[in-house]
Amino acid sequence: MSIRSVARRLLPATLKGRIHAFNAALNRRMMSIFAFSRFTSSLFYTFFSREFAREHQAVLKGRIAYWKSLKNIQRTCALLRRNTHRLEKGLIMRPRRASFAEAYIGETVSCFRQAAASGSLELNELKWAQDVLTSYFEVVTDTPIIARARADFEGLLQEPTQDAQQRRSIPYPHAELPQPDISPEQLKQLFVRRRSVRWYLDKPVPEALVREAINMASLAPSACNRQPYQFHFINESARAAKVAGYAGGTVGFNQNLQSLIVVVGDLNAYPTERDRHCIYIDGSLAAMQLMLALETMGLSTCPINWPDIEFREKLMEQELDLSAHQRPIMLMAVGYADPEGGIPFSAKKTDELLVKR
Repeated sequence: MSIRSVARRLLPATLKGRIHAFNAALNRRMMSIFAFSRFTSSLFYTFFSREFAREHQAVLKGRIAYWKSLKNIQRTCALLRRNTHRLEKGLIMRPRRASFAEAYIGETVSCFRQAAASGSLELNELKWAQDVLTSYFEVVTDTPIIARARADFEGLLQEPTQDAQQRRSIPYPHAELPQPDISPEQLKQLFVRRRSVRWYLDKPVPEALVREAINMASLAPSACNRQPYQFHFINESARAAKVAGYAGGTVGFNQNLQSLIVVVGDLNAYPTERDRHCIYIDGSLAAMQLMLALETMGLSTCPINWPDIEFREKLMEQELDLSAHQRPIMLMAVGYADPEGGIPFSAKKTDELLVKR
């Protein structure tokens, strides 16, 4: 038992309250002093607060994992996904340059070679990369760099399957997108229907429906199509209740949860610090689409905030067997809503507050 735990047990509540108030006042005073510059702000979070320590290590561990992943490509490859998407953007550019992507085409072909040789990359990802590279070399004008990459790529071409011959995974005109069969009013009804539900029926959640909804959610936009997240699905009510309890703020309703999804971001998709925020953006975009998809299937949800609190982080890390570069983004309760369960009104801000001109 730590000294802090002993103190919490032995000290009177009034004294603990005074100590807490003193520490809070001191912290506010120190913030005012150290917020003067970026350098002094860094000093504050080095000597007076360790709240970002896990995040710092996660970013560094993620960068290390990124470079290691390029030597041993598994089912997906962040570099290949990013560069393939960059090529797609070059292909649709107006006006399209005769020669483009010189800075990374050699790297892309080399990565494609490794991915194809690994035999582990998902076939749809490999097909997408090959189709886009093929389309690129069909239209680009050679320079010495592009010519070398072209020669390397032509020796790597895979035999297309029958499905691959039917449709190539390459950019296409907007006119080919399906026409939506929903009106703005119908979409609004779905948004209004999707509320944060905390009370559920004692009814199993079919995993097949959740998987179908996740496939729909994966259509959400993602920076350079890296999709740096996973959905950890817990479909045992007792375990779902336990893990939901790690988050805090779930006291009183977590025990009735049927299923839980933990959205986890993976920093191994990025070689530099500048994109560290993308796991939260991309993961949240996909999570919102997942909640809407589940709602259309009759399954209600409740997004649960995940606070960056060290002892809670350790519990989740152990529970899900997470690596240091994997960061929980949010939790999401899933289940069939109890018709008698209450729903907070939660007045929303209007465009008068949200729109700035």
